[in-house]
Amino acid sequence: MTLSRFRALALCLLLAAASLFPAAGIPQAAPSAPVFVDVTRAAGLDFHLTCGSREKLYIMDSMCGGIAVFDYDNDGWPDIFLVNGSTLEDLQTGKSPASKLYRNNHDGTFTDVTEKAGLAHRGWCFGAAVGDYDNDGWDDLYITCLTGSFLYKNNGDGTFRDVTAQAGVGNAGRWGTSAAFGDYDRDGFLDLYVTNYVDLDLNHLPKFGSTPFCQYRGIPVSCGPRGLAGSRDRLYHNNGDGTFSDVTEKMGIDKESYYGLGVIWADYDGDGWPDIYVANDSTPSLLYHNNEGKSFTEVGLTAGVALSSDGREQAGMGVDFGDYDNDGWPDLVKINFSDDANNLYHNNGDGTFDDNAGPAGFGAVSIPFLGFGVRFLDYDNDGWKDIFVANGHVNPQVDEHALGITYAQRPLLFHNLRKGRFEEIGLRAGPALRERRVSRGLAAGDFNNDGALGVLLSNLDAGPALLRNAVKARGHWLRLKLIGTKSNRDAYGARVELLAGGLKQVDEVRANSSFLSASDARLHFGLGGATSVEQVVIRWPSGLVEKMTALPVDREVVIREGAGASGQKRE
Repeated sequence: MTLSRFRALALCLLLAAASLFPAAGIPQAAPSAPVFVDVTRAAGLDFHLTCGSREKLYIMDSMCGGIAVFDYDNDGWPDIFLVNGSTLEDLQTGKSPASKLYRNNHDGTFTDVTEKAGLAHRGWCFGAAVGDYDNDGWDDLYITCLTGSFLYKNNGDGTFRDVTAQAGVGNAGRWGTSAAFGDYDRDGFLDLYVTNYVDLDLNHLPKFGSTPFCQYRGIPVSCGPRGLAGSRDRLYHNNGDGTFSDVTEKMGIDKESYYGLGVIWADYDGDGWPDIYVANDSTPSLLYHNNEGKSFTEVGLTAGVALSSDGREQAGMGVDFGDYDNDGWPDLVKINFSDDANNLYHNNGDGTFDDNAGPAGFGAVSIPFLGFGVRFLDYDNDGWKDIFVANGHVNPQVDEHALGITYAQRPLLFHNLRKGRFEEIGLRAGPALRERRVSRGLAAGDFNNDGALGVLLSNLDAGPALLRNAVKARGHWLRLKLIGTKSNRDAYGARVELLAGGLKQVDEVRANSSFLSASDARLHFGLGGATSVEQVVIRWPSGLVEKMTALPVDREVVIREGAGASGQKRE
């Protein structure tokens, strides 16, 4: 390493440490009004996330925490599903704690309806994905677990039933992490991608601290993923009759056994076909380019999103796409292990990306943090997407040593300064963002239907954190709920261009992103001071293009494919 590069790295580490331990570094500005307020207890979310031993003796002990935010009963209000893990003893005795479904009461509170809904699933589970796989108008739920996965069909009467076996999406014998629905061949039915992590024999688990792969900075810790066999992801094609076919090899997916953790669908090159990005742990991440529904070609390395900017494999977790500079092209954020900067890949519009984390002010601050969940969201409704990151280390043993890293960590909130730059404002954004947690899943949604995006975090060996958006000086907004008719009913993959106040914004309908999680799929656009929306253009997966003009603001507008829009305020 050259002297200049060493000095640059040292400066980055100093700045990053100051953000983690403000009293020991650069002076911090006085806290301003809270940006988010913790309302978990008042909301009635009495969930406790169990994930292995407190000491985190094994690799699966640190990876739980899936979240799904979706309107399971079609009343127009987003509900919450929280995935639970287990311990080895409870798994072996059949006493694993249940996952929970909470119904939105429309008044800021939620009611536990798990038993009534038939979703009291017990097992060591991790992620959740949402999608209306049978186009009956009711969103279904997919749950990934340690030794297989489960598909629950929404019956439309407030209940669900397990259809895994008949649907053929059991992912049998595999440790599934994140999963995502997307219509890769645009036939109107949602297909399913499942990331798988490591091949693990629960009867012969590697012993804590026993090999070089069970050490972190010389400290004995849980083993892996290096030293363990990677697993293969699965792509399931929806046959349109309630069943799926495994087309992984046929479609050119996952020719390597990597350590899959995050997945997202997005049409990154604007050719109208949804592509797939997979964040892998300790191995190159993957970008699968969709060849018009016939096959996929892995192009991560040539596109510039497989490795760090200096060519290193990274430990990637959460992922999200969002056009942070409003140039019309979806950019990509990926969250990594501590001692490494997070990635902010700018889409160049030619099939390639540049990691702009450094010049954007996004990279250096993340170095002492270990990130999992991530989400683009316009929290202040100014028309420019901000970024929220959920953090927490995997080894509680770091607290026993002076490493400059802690086990519980605060989240990061990056305010979009425009012109391609961000400012991390978490320490000035109120007590809820200064609190340290061991966070994993992150999902966003307008839980109160008031035009302000809130955030939900899952936390290991603790309850979740529901953070209400408390920003007072917010701009106007428009929320779009798209319903496909010829396209898949969820309209996943629909591309929306919105023009308001002279600013054009572009977004794409999806639910599943971040880490193990699914967010509110309704598209939220901040409008700043604009008091009307001049134009909305929708490019549906079916190929239909619709244009609407003069839409009102500060409300939700429901748009049915081929039938135009109906606006309504949610009271």
